[in-house]
Order: sequence, then C-alpha cells, then structure tokens
Amino acid sequence: MKHHSTHTSRRTLLALIGASVASVPLLNSPHAAAQHAAVGLDDPAKKEIAMKLVSSAENSSLDWKAQYKYIEDIGDGRGYTAGIIGFCSGTGDMLDLVELYADRRPGNVLAPYLPALRRVDGTDSHDGLDPNYPRDWGRAAQDQAFKQAQNDERDRVYFNPAVQQGKADGLRVLGQFAYYDAIVMHGDGTDPTSFRSIRGRALDKARPPAQGGDEVTYLNAFLDARVWAMKQEEAHSDTSRVDTAQRVFLRNGNLDLNTPLDWKVYGDSFHID
Repeated sequence: MKHHSTHTSRRTLLALIGASVASVPLLNSPHAAAQHAAVGLDDPAKKEIAMKLVSSAENSSLDWKAQYKYIEDIGDGRGYTAGIIGFCSGTGDMLDLVELYADRRPGNVLAPYLPALRRVDGTDSHDGLDPNYPRDWGRAAQDQAFKQAQNDERDRVYFNPAVQQGKADGLRVLGQFAYYDAIVMHGDGTDPTSFRSIRGRALDKARPPAQGGDEVTYLNAFLDARVWAMKQEEAHSDTSRVDTAQRVFLRNGNLDLNTPLDWKVYGDSFHID
C-alpha cells in the first residue's frame, strides 16, 4: 500500500475549526466536565505508558525507543520481526513501513530491498533479504526519518484504530490499551484470531459501556477472548502479558492505568513510578 499525504485547504480547515468550536458544550455543563475528565490512551503520558507496557512484552525492556534498531526472526512464521512494534516481513506492515521511508527518504539504505519485501510478503522467507538486511535495518534506525516513519506507521495501523474503537466502546485507558496490545499481536484482519474477531467473541459474552454494559465485566470477556486467540498459536501460547499484566490492573480496578504500575511478563518483573 502506498502512502499519500492528504492536504486540507485553509478554508476547509477554518470551517472545520469553526464547526468544532460551535459544537463545544458550555464549560460548566456536566457533559463538558466529563469530557475534560476523560483522559484517553492518546494522552501523551498515557501513550508513553502504553509504549513501555508493549515493549516489556515484545522486548523484555521498558526502553521502547531502543527498539527502532531491533530485528530478528523469532520463528513464528512471520519472517523478520523488527522495530518498535514488531513490523514483520511476512505480514505486510514492514513492507508498508519501508515504502513510506522510501517516499520520504529516496535512495535510503533499505530501498533496494523493496522488491524482495514484496516477494516474501505473506511468507516467512528471507529470500533477497539475507545476509545484509538486518545490518542495513540497524543502519537505517540511526536516521531520524526512519524512526519517525516507524512512529507514524505504528499510529496509523495500530495505535489510532485501537484507541478510536476503545473510545467508541466507552472504554477507559486500560480498555483502550487492551485493544492496542491485541491489535499489535494479532492484527486487524478477518481471521478468527484477529483483533476484530477477538472483540466479536467478547461482544457475544458481554456489552461494553457504550451499549450499557459494565466495563469490568466486558474487559474480562475481552481478555478471555484474547487468551483464547493467543492459545491458537504456539508462538503466542504464553499468555502472561494478559494474565500477569492487564488482568492485574483490572483486578486492582486501575481502569485509567494510573501509576505506579507493577506487573510481570514472561516471568520478568517491571515497574513504572
């Protein structure tokens, strides 16, 4: 998939701003107060927590910014897994990322691998990538433009859709994070273990707050469905990123992911002040 910038005319932008201002409720109304109080996962401080939580599971480290250069084949049938969110050569998201980087930085060190990335998409093959692709990925990761491309693709493909769906379902920060972590691991395709299928299984058991349901009950149903999906695949069968992390926060009633946070993933303990 190619990426095209969308340019909004100044006139359209001003009209949109005017419309949004006109729709803002009075500051002293209860609705306005509730809106102001509702901090989402897209709040910068909460987003930083989300990045650390995912990195603890994906990289056994809270230092998510050290992962731009990460690349290895972890033997899960998805080829190379790399970068801050585990972009995979076999699932298309790595191809999208390298295409975006090539658009922004023509002639970059990864651009020559684009034909090979297109060929291996959908497989675990390294054909045309070995032996130097991991080395060149690390070189690219020194370029701020490549780091920004990783950030932007993470947000476009994973973070923004998860937060948007979480808010639409009336979920607070923990629920939005549960969606994000699920979409990072499972993608948002149509297969039975994809994010939307996991959410569908949860909806069969409970209603989210936006449909009048209890948030804790619904999140337990979602995490149950997530664990089921993880157990369908040997590479993801260790469910501790749910059992000893997200469920811990849920049992503690920490629906807004307020710090301090303590959790475990794959036997390692982590803490955020």
